[in-house]
Amino acid sequence: MRAADYKELRVYKLAFESAMEIFELSRKWPSEEKFSLTDQIRRSSRSVCANIAAAWRKRRYPAAFVSKLSDSDEEAGETEVHLDFALRCGYLPPEKHSKLHDQYDHICRQLTKMMDDAPSWCGIGDRFTEMPAEYLVDASEREGRKERRASYLGRVSYVPRSKRSNAPRSHSPGAPEDAR
Repeated sequence: MRAADYKELRVYKLAFESAMEIFELSRKWPSEEKFSLTDQIRRSSRSVCANIAAAWRKRRYPAAFVSKLSDSDEEAGETEVHLDFALRCGYLPPEKHSKLHDQYDHICRQLTKMMDDAPSWCGIGDRFTEMPAEYLVDASEREGRKERRASYLGRVSYVPRSKRSNAPRSHSPGAPEDAR
């Protein structure tokens, strides 16, 4: 069964719920951690979800799909490290740490499995897929763009590279000698 949207993926759902749990737990952390551990763990946990969504949009290109999933896996690993710091600093109870760490470990394993099986997720394999005509620019549109560009270039001060002077550029007066 194929998912119609990334939000239907179990890995996305688990990552989203885990990120929301981290957000709720981190609200109680000390204010001095606001711009360090709190910010970092919230960012990395949310980035897992964002990169899954980006990978979903890049399914047409297996290498890009795998790259985004790899980024997501990296962020999940970073989140695990931040969870370890939160435990060690006493901000996270051991049972919550264990639960979240297990969830992120599971997320990493799911992402690895998806990367290993990228061709089935991307659905194009080795065959070329034609794009529908509605996504292509026809010849008349291309000509119209060329005319608009030529009109624009006629209004701006543009000197082709071949007609530019090779003279050294002048420097602003008063600039230090070593900056020239």
